[in-house]
Amino acid sequence: MCAIRLFRRSMCLFPLMLAALPLTLYAQGADRNKEPDTLVLSNGDTLHGKLVQETNGTVTFHSGSLGDVKIGWDKIQSLHASGSFAVLNSQMKSRSKRTAGNLPAGVIDVANGAVAVHPASEGAAPATIPVKDAQVIVDKAELDKQLNHEPGFFTGWNGAATAGATLVSATQNQYAASGSIELMRVVPTVEWLDSRNRTSADFSGSFGRITQPAFTNGGVFTPASVTKSSISHFDAERDEFFSPRFYVLGQTAFDHNFSQDLNLQQIYGGGLGWTAMKKPTQQLDLKGTMQYEKQQFIAGTSAENQDLVGSTFAGNYLLKLKLMTLTQDVSFIPAYNNVRAYSAEETNTFAFPTYKNFGLSVGTMDSYLNDPPQTAPPTKRNSFQFTMGLTYAFKSKY
Repeated sequence: MCAIRLFRRSMCLFPLMLAALPLTLYAQGADRNKEPDTLVLSNGDTLHGKLVQETNGTVTFHSGSLGDVKIGWDKIQSLHASGSFAVLNSQMKSRSKRTAGNLPAGVIDVANGAVAVHPASEGAAPATIPVKDAQVIVDKAELDKQLNHEPGFFTGWNGAATAGATLVSATQNQYAASGSIELMRVVPTVEWLDSRNRTSADFSGSFGRITQPAFTNGGVFTPASVTKSSISHFDAERDEFFSPRFYVLGQTAFDHNFSQDLNLQQIYGGGLGWTAMKKPTQQLDLKGTMQYEKQQFIAGTSAENQDLVGSTFAGNYLLKLKLMTLTQDVSFIPAYNNVRAYSAEETNTFAFPTYKNFGLSVGTMDSYLNDPPQTAPPTKRNSFQFTMGLTYAFKSKY
């Protein structure tokens, strides 16, 4: 009886299987008929595979046997890509959603020093661009994703986390720990389009303690002593671009420095920013804000703790080299209702990649606070910090 039931069910499914067979064969035939992209090198060698993209004169081509291969235009005789690609001309002054979104897209043919884009619409003439001006060739789907979509809150971030520690056990017991995390997300997440917005946040901190045990010398008793150090900084910023180089920004910052008797300094403000220099290896941003600032000191009186109205004038510089990345931030913070209550800060970080996402970093942080309260012993106005540690880089895959 069971065998009869299974036979009846099979007979019911048989017509459905026959109906689905032509669709399966058609899909397989379509895959077989789809021609791979073709790249001919200047020496006559031919690669078959898929064009990934081209940026700044370097073509990335995926071959089944070689993987991703990067080749300069000077080594390419011709290229044919059958997908839908758009070309961003180096002469374009704006690469916003409006301008880049209207670029023609289609099959790509490269020959005789020119890139021809054949739009899918019938009768449309191909767009021709000199190879030297074809700064970016990108898949139309990727271009649409970058122009018309926003990454989720937890995606699109780049940055690094650093940690270091020191431990000493001798006549004095000493330990120190330091760490930092820096995160930034720029939308679009590619450098070949104009930025719409940028979000950044970073935290750095160091904590240390030196313990001197009690001892007696010549009948004189010296009690145990503890020396503490604690410095921490957090800031966050949101930038909204209204042109390729100019933007409005909102920011907040929190600082604690035990050596300067600063319990907490809070800053909330907004202003304007200008990307003065933007190159593949370098970027310089200059900013100015108006802000509310609150200073609270550890040993300060109610008169020394103060509310301030001021500004932050800052410069952020980034240099990317093959074996090192330098990040430098300089800021000056004046107060308008108390001209003595100004401060300044400079941080420098040198990151050296070693293996995959891991690297080594060396950094300095120099802060100046002009109005610490009077204490005994006197509080120094300047604080300098040197750090070294192991770094892990976060790289966006959006």
